[in-house]
Amino acid sequence: MKQRIITGVVAGVLFLGLCVVGGFWYPALVMLMALVGYYEFAKMSTGAPFRSEAWIGYAAVAYLTFPWQFWGLAFPLPPQHVIWLALLLLLCTTVLTKNEINIKQTSLLLLGAVYVGLGFYYIAVSRDTPDGHGLFWTFLLLLSIWGSDAGAYFTGKAFGKNKLWPAISPNKTIEGAVGGILIAVLIALGFSLAFPDLLDPLRGMLIGLAASVVGQMGDLIQSAYKRVYGIKDSGSILPGHGGILDRCDSWLAVFPFVHILLLLPY
Repeated sequence: MKQRIITGVVAGVLFLGLCVVGGFWYPALVMLMALVGYYEFAKMSTGAPFRSEAWIGYAAVAYLTFPWQFWGLAFPLPPQHVIWLALLLLLCTTVLTKNEINIKQTSLLLLGAVYVGLGFYYIAVSRDTPDGHGLFWTFLLLLSIWGSDAGAYFTGKAFGKNKLWPAISPNKTIEGAVGGILIAVLIALGFSLAFPDLLDPLRGMLIGLAASVVGQMGDLIQSAYKRVYGIKDSGSILPGHGGILDRCDSWLAVFPFVHILLLLPY
């Protein structure tokens, strides 16, 4: 627990500090996290994170999360074009290697590139919204997610009796999930009361609800595919916490979702 707390404080201060600073360093950190996250995914799903075909995925993830905007550049190619090119190249490897690299392996690598690359892409662009208040929106989402996690944990410990999804995550309870939702909604409502010019209460409630419900699903998704491979953590870069994907599983689901619903300026 001591190691977990120390790692959490150090990592949190570094991430939030660079988020406040903005500029080049925050998107650079997000890009680094994305590449580490893709390494964890490729290692877990294929067991060969540095084989030639995996580098197609690394390239796609790097492209999607590269801080183009800092350099005053637009995407040379739209993200969907890059995803399709990665798909084509991965499929070509099945032909060129005469199925030594097969469709199952390439499918997993593409899935990882889309999941990790687009997830971290939306985390990065949330800090640079067109209204100039990206720091507000990023902190709103992060605190709602973290509040949901804490609320679910402590509510589950105190009142949890009914298992939420024991086949995937045996410790989670329905009571904990509801507690997490309530805390996230209250946090988002607090943001709307503190900054009424940026966020109205209804929109705040929707963001809090999305952050908790979709965030908890992101956590369950991570648990589900780790269970397939019989592992506890996706990596070990964060002592006491596991890997990047273990810590960012909710983020990778929530940040794209709220953008798709147009709940954030984009």
